[in-house]
Amino acid sequence: MTKAQLLGGVVSAALLAWSGAAVADDDITVVSWGGTFQEAQRKAFYDPAEKALGITLKEDTTNGIQDVRAQVQSGNPTWDVVELGSNSCVQLKEEGMLEPLDYSVIDTDGIPANLVDSHWVGIIFYSTVLGYSTQAYDSSPKTWADFFDTEKFPGLRSMYRKPYGVLEISLMADGVPRDEVYPIDVDRAFKKLETIKDDVAVWWTSGAQSAQLVRDGEVELISIWNGRIGNAMKDGAEANIAWDGAILDFDCLVVPKGAPNKEMAMKAINEFLKPENQAALPQYINYGPVNLKAFDTGIIPQELADNLPSSPSKVANSLIFSPAWWNGRYDELQERFDLFIAE
Repeated sequence: MTKAQLLGGVVSAALLAWSGAAVADDDITVVSWGGTFQEAQRKAFYDPAEKALGITLKEDTTNGIQDVRAQVQSGNPTWDVVELGSNSCVQLKEEGMLEPLDYSVIDTDGIPANLVDSHWVGIIFYSTVLGYSTQAYDSSPKTWADFFDTEKFPGLRSMYRKPYGVLEISLMADGVPRDEVYPIDVDRAFKKLETIKDDVAVWWTSGAQSAQLVRDGEVELISIWNGRIGNAMKDGAEANIAWDGAILDFDCLVVPKGAPNKEMAMKAINEFLKPENQAALPQYINYGPVNLKAFDTGIIPQELADNLPSSPSKVANSLIFSPAWWNGRYDELQERFDLFIAE
């Protein structure tokens, strides 16, 4: 072998190594809520995105807005794409914690305009519903008023350990019509919530925890995300859903300020939003696609489509969550809520 051939081989090897390192740098970290939901996202979103982009999507989990703040404030964030509740996306944008999204890369055709913002984009529709044990009562609870009726429906309750959703539920239980819940009468909501505080055995903090409560039959009544209880029911949990007064909301995707792989994050988000990938998610968990073109793919059976939270029949009896009302109020009300629980 000549010196030139040897040198050429060394250079080629070095270039291959450099190329491999460059690909590795494109690997991103995606963050969601864990449990069966994130397992469903792996199958519907992450695996197809990995294949399409030729990268690895590493996963992490979050408990919400404070985790993203901590990432950004550290000055060295490791997360690239994070899924959060709608109100958290709005608030983090206001706080300057997010990168603007690149809509020259992200195709939003088919996504409702109110789910597309300069710094966040919707990813799934879901509802907070009333879940109940099918073994506990002769007649089934149907409304949030029933959830609060401890004489007619005795037993242990569980609710989310966040004020949003819980305050809306309390007002509907107190007789406030769905179209009059906003603006929220906070004092009235807390007063109503006080009436069942002693019956709330668990204030759940994650979707995985709420689903486990249903699987284990630890509570008779629970306010829970529809996909979580739906999967628990598929696993054999003796439970059912009352849809009247369901709170229809959406999760959205953000890129934290200073994310290490912003360009690839935009490409991954684009993959997650493609109609065929959006249509795949309900096959694994009963959350509604935000890309309405998913319903035209032929992937979602009609019977399944009719039981998604964003189907017309469900929307007709739902309260549409207002992240705009919560913007600027969340931290104060979370503090009050925490003190309420601790008292």
